[in-house]
Amino acid sequence: MQFSQLGLLPELLRAISEKGYSKTTAIQEKAIPAALTNHDVMASAQTGTGKTAAFVLPLLQQLTENRNNNKAQVRVLIITPTRELAAQIQDSVLTYGKYLQIKSVVVFGGVKINPQIHQLRRGTDILVATPGRLLDLVQQKVINLSKVSTLVLDEADRMLDMGFIPDIKRIQALIPATKRTLLFSATFSNEIRKLARSMLNKPLEIDVAPRNTTIETVSQKIHPVDKNTKSSLLIHLIKKQSWRQVLVFTRTKHGANRLVKALTKAGIRSDAIHGNKTQGARTRALAAFKNHETDILVATDIAARGIDIIQLPLVVNFDLPNVAEDYVHRIGRTGRAGIKGSAVSLVSADEIKQLRDIERCIKMHLQRHEIEGFEPSQHLAESRSFSSPAPARINRSNNKARPRNRSEKNRSQLKTEHHSQSSQANSNGQSSTPVNHSRNRIRSFSPKPSTQRSRPSQAARSRVS
Repeated sequence: MQFSQLGLLPELLRAISEKGYSKTTAIQEKAIPAALTNHDVMASAQTGTGKTAAFVLPLLQQLTENRNNNKAQVRVLIITPTRELAAQIQDSVLTYGKYLQIKSVVVFGGVKINPQIHQLRRGTDILVATPGRLLDLVQQKVINLSKVSTLVLDEADRMLDMGFIPDIKRIQALIPATKRTLLFSATFSNEIRKLARSMLNKPLEIDVAPRNTTIETVSQKIHPVDKNTKSSLLIHLIKKQSWRQVLVFTRTKHGANRLVKALTKAGIRSDAIHGNKTQGARTRALAAFKNHETDILVATDIAARGIDIIQLPLVVNFDLPNVAEDYVHRIGRTGRAGIKGSAVSLVSADEIKQLRDIERCIKMHLQRHEIEGFEPSQHLAESRSFSSPAPARINRSNNKARPRNRSEKNRSQLKTEHHSQSSQANSNGQSSTPVNHSRNRIRSFSPKPSTQRSRPSQAARSRVS
């Protein structure tokens, strides 16, 4: 669909055109018309699908059409889990709203609070904030949220993981009950649905992608390697293949620092962003990366949320994430806006569990490619096919547990029984292929009262807000 078919203001269409866009993505096509109504919206889309514009554009339109002479009051509140993502959303607001008379302010932790207070006292229509800094400003009586008409919760799944939901509940209590809420999440987990029931009022539910799928424009492969030679292999690949503007993920902050030290020693321009870096240092590192002054940016998962570089060609997983869904978020940094990207993972034998979890999560087998001179001392086992049911489920109806030390004869018999059951199921018109739960639709979602609340992790809160 063309943006011009959505009924957006000429000023917005002009700004969109200047960004080089003419056609909507799937989430934009569904979410923009929904957000232009007065309904609550619950939307799910993978990273890199244009999700930010899907709520920024309709909000700018509605604020312009419903002018408010009192500029000192916040009318739209956008809450997001990390500083980088907050800054990215603010950039989108300024970019798409450049021809509109809409004021926007972004506040987050890790920087001095006084300049933010000064900006807020001048008034704003849109406030983009991380939960911790927002509550600090509320406590200092700098912000008045009594006139907020729209609340946006972006990356709700990540806020849930980081323990911010109690803070979100506190913020919700400061906002008029008549406000509407737009909730955006990468997935619709059971926890997210519980949150939606407690905060949204009969929302329109939008789901434009199967859960935990990777973007089709991203090619993925694995290089098996011993753990102690990962750094050497990465340096080899960077130099041999002349990699530039590569985002590398590590599991820990200290691991990121060690890797940057090794890359720098090898003469490779690199820098790191993670929670121990000041906001100023993170901003400078990201700016240098975007301006091609740095070739390799090493990041942890949380710090990388909000990195938005449309033509980022390559993502490298130096360490596999402990949570399989984070793999999807990581490689979603590349392959954006229809441009092809690549994801390379350096995997050692001690990460086989994480690898199998990832392959089950994305329902595909990742090809192994050993690099000459860096062959691992321990073979990286292949994962089983994801198109057939797991053997452990075959005798579930008989309530028989599969013995650990089954003989080869019994295993063959079990396999024969499995094929026999599959054939019988097919003859009855049943398929043994797993059900595809993907969907591309909008439907109503009725709220139910929720009595369950999660307690925040102090360590998680201190990392970003």
